[in-house]
Amino acid sequence: MNVAMMTRVALMAAVTAVAAQITVPIEPVPFTFQVLAVILSGLLLGPRYGALAQAIYVLVGAVGVPVFAGFRGGLGIVFGDTGGYLLAYPFAAAVAGLAARAVANDQRRQAFLASLLCGCAALGVIYVLGATWLSVIAGLSPAAALATGVLPFVVFDLVKVVVAALVAVAAAPAIAASRT
Repeated sequence: MNVAMMTRVALMAAVTAVAAQITVPIEPVPFTFQVLAVILSGLLLGPRYGALAQAIYVLVGAVGVPVFAGFRGGLGIVFGDTGGYLLAYPFAAAVAGLAARAVANDQRRQAFLASLLCGCAALGVIYVLGATWLSVIAGLSPAAALATGVLPFVVFDLVKVVVAALVAVAAAPAIAASRT
């Protein structure tokens, strides 16, 4: 990994930390802009480096740096009710990253469609891992976990996927040009 890629990975971890602070407190899962940052990191960095950026974000928060929603950090958050969502981020970024080659190389329409498809799949990863974890840790039925940890967010998260796809498709030519 070269210095430019290390910088991009660190930047996307930092963007995720900032996005986590744009919060609407809904219990037990707050509304944040982390999903946008997670998907964008995959779309711009690819599966391996997008996942790395998110793993760094989660690890930094796990050691106690207040990068999670509401300026919180620590293992208690990672292993708490919403920890499944956090632990899903590297996997989701990897899934979104499957569209990175299309974003960088294909025509804008094809790149946007690939970004949407992979972004929605990444969102599915976040929902499945997050709601499953929420159900187990909080002692909720699967239906209750879906009702509190997924359904209130679907429309807004789909908008975040669209925004991430638009940003990635717009930014990809500049990023590609900086690599040469």
